[in-house]
Amino acid sequence: MNGPAGTAAHTAPAGQHQAPPTPTYAVYTRGLAKAYPGGQDAVRGVDMSVRSGEMFAFLGPNGAGKSTTVSMLCTLNPPSAGEAWVAGANVRTQPRLVRRRVGVLFQHSALEPDLTCVQSLKLHARLHGLSRSRARARIDRVLGAAGLAEHRHERVRTLSGGTRRRLDIARALLHEPRVLFLDEPTAGLDPPARALLWQQLRGLREDGHITVFVTTHYLEEAEYCDRLAIIDRGRIVAQGAPADLRSALGQETVRLRTGDNRRAAALLRTTHGCTVLDGGDVITVPVADSARWLPRLCATLAAHGVPAHTATATVPSLDDVFFHHTGRPYTPRSGTP
Repeated sequence: MNGPAGTAAHTAPAGQHQAPPTPTYAVYTRGLAKAYPGGQDAVRGVDMSVRSGEMFAFLGPNGAGKSTTVSMLCTLNPPSAGEAWVAGANVRTQPRLVRRRVGVLFQHSALEPDLTCVQSLKLHARLHGLSRSRARARIDRVLGAAGLAEHRHERVRTLSGGTRRRLDIARALLHEPRVLFLDEPTAGLDPPARALLWQQLRGLREDGHITVFVTTHYLEEAEYCDRLAIIDRGRIVAQGAPADLRSALGQETVRLRTGDNRRAAALLRTTHGCTVLDGGDVITVPVADSARWLPRLCATLAAHGVPAHTATATVPSLDDVFFHHTGRPYTPRSGTP
């Protein structure tokens, strides 16, 4: 294998894949699969590369295989086939090393409701074998980073959903992991709490040089991330930066409502060689770069005395990306959680 894109990584039998170059990749999988008794294939040969230090979204509808993949990456569920490396350690042969290097937040909080924030963190520190002095320093650090210093002596049961979720993240960061896995971290939160949580996650990535791997079924949340992978029915169907995935579709459009749509359509076809769709109230012009074309089209109309009453540009959404690769609309609540 000559590098992470080499074909040998895709064709070698399980157990014979070469490890990826580190520290370039925080998560690197080839052919990762999970099958359950009865023939149910939850994950079907996932190839995925997550660079160290980036914020990565694992996007897909419920039941697509997100949580199963994360459980394998965290060594909680053994793969049926394929290989995976997390923070430089192999999930099959070095599971203890993987666990020392990752922090994990699953969908349902495991916080003890009758403990205070500090007590909850102290318990977690003991489970990770931190010394008392190290635990005190780390507890102060993660509470401050999570904006929870003023809540340190409050019991978990009294915290709001968003505050409790931030405590979950603080606990996952206590032992200074290299990779932080967050499985549906905003599930059940209202929009303001979701926005605040994402603000914290971006701050953690920027301040702590940590890789943040987030699973979500919210399309808009994937826009916060550097790159994403879309999984559907156990397979990766697309992977890359959100803007790159959208632009690859080449379906940007300019929509115009003018004083004379018929004449406007004829002018734009003649002047620019555009394909113009006349929908009656508006005309639609498919373009490769709507930000560049919108002012050009309006200027052409103005030069020929055709007023443009409204002009809007639209770009493909991640919903369009999902439809392009799967042939069906994105339905985040379909399937089994």
